[in-house]
Amino acid sequence: MRKNLFPLMLLCLALSSCGIYNKYQRPEEIRTDGLFGQGVEVQEDSTSIASLSWRELFTDPSLQALIDTALANNTDLLSARQRVKEAEATLMSARLAYLPSFMLTPQGGVSSFDGGAATWTYTAVAAASWELDIFGRLTNAKRSAKALYQQSREYEQAVVTALIANVSNLYYTLLMLDEQAGITRETAQTWRESVRTMQAMKAAGMTNEAGVSQFEANCRMVEASLLDLEQQIRTVENALCVILGRMPGKIDRESAWSLRDFPEELTVGIPLQLLSRRPDVRAAELSLVQAFYGTNAARASFYPSVTLGGTAGWTNSVGSMIVNPGKVLLAAVGSLTQPLFANGRNVAQLKIAKARQEEAKLAFQQSLLNAGSEVNNALTQVQTARSKAQLRIEQIAALERTLTSTRLLMRHGNTTYLEVLTAQQALLSARLAQTADRFSEVQGIIQLYQALGGR
Repeated sequence: MRKNLFPLMLLCLALSSCGIYNKYQRPEEIRTDGLFGQGVEVQEDSTSIASLSWRELFTDPSLQALIDTALANNTDLLSARQRVKEAEATLMSARLAYLPSFMLTPQGGVSSFDGGAATWTYTAVAAASWELDIFGRLTNAKRSAKALYQQSREYEQAVVTALIANVSNLYYTLLMLDEQAGITRETAQTWRESVRTMQAMKAAGMTNEAGVSQFEANCRMVEASLLDLEQQIRTVENALCVILGRMPGKIDRESAWSLRDFPEELTVGIPLQLLSRRPDVRAAELSLVQAFYGTNAARASFYPSVTLGGTAGWTNSVGSMIVNPGKVLLAAVGSLTQPLFANGRNVAQLKIAKARQEEAKLAFQQSLLNAGSEVNNALTQVQTARSKAQLRIEQIAALERTLTSTRLLMRHGNTTYLEVLTAQQALLSARLAQTADRFSEVQGIIQLYQALGGR
């Protein structure tokens, strides 16, 4: 008995050493140390902004309604969900491959020889075939299909995260443009009053036609920029409607926006969390998992396949005799197919599988580097915008004082209209830039939410 078990133990040892049954383990060279770069504080026990649900981060009711609409109607997301169903069916097919297959092949016919009486022959046979997964071909195919299914789920989550970020970004773009349009509209009204003031001063002999014309030209320039802003608003609304899966139209939104809706402290957690939260990084690793089991399956093709088969049925045709009633028909067969020469195809397939596995590993490593860079960029954007906020307030206050002083000086003839024009234009530019800075901070928070794999 022990002598019979010894060859079997040797066979099991050989199979385990060749790697066809090995399970995937993350390569040791994939590291996350310092992934976020310098200047980013990382605490082991900290929770990141990605720990918040999107409803906790984006609290604007109008924005939440738009995101709900996008999650229900966006065509890219609906396509991603169909991919999940396709991968789920593939996984089910791989699991069912472990079970035997059955076929029913009934046959019948009537024959007559040399004018004799017609005879009826029939055969009702059920056949079964079952491949024994001794060398891991089916196991590796199932594991590869499971990785493909999980990858499709991660792709769906990546589409969801990107969709939430895109809708939020376009929504706050609209709020920024609304505010800039309001500032420009207010400035245009101020310029019209300045034109009337210059016309009155010209009538009183306090200025000339050149000054009036210059003020009118600047007033028309501001009015034209207001039309440009209104066009941009329509364009962004239409782009948002496309994402929402509906016809172009007006987007309902709040009349104003505030940075107080967002958290003041932004934490990123530890870099290792990207491996469990960011869907595109997980999808890249699942591609590596799929390639790993593809290599195992390519190795398994060098080993024989063992198939058990059998038939059972009822027939009245027994060789040259026809008997009635019919007789039971039974047959069983076992086959072992060992590839000996396949024109080097199996060797080539193994080389291809190894190359794909190495390619998938490099892609996984690159996805981590890209994720770390995106986190660093988003944090830098938020920090820069917040640093500029106080400076912009002081700049606007100084320009307002300058404009007031130059207007008074021009009325008393101590300065020219050009200084007033310069002060007014500088104030408009600073106020528009302040709005852009606030939007840059919000945009950075949205990008950080996406970069950390928010859900």
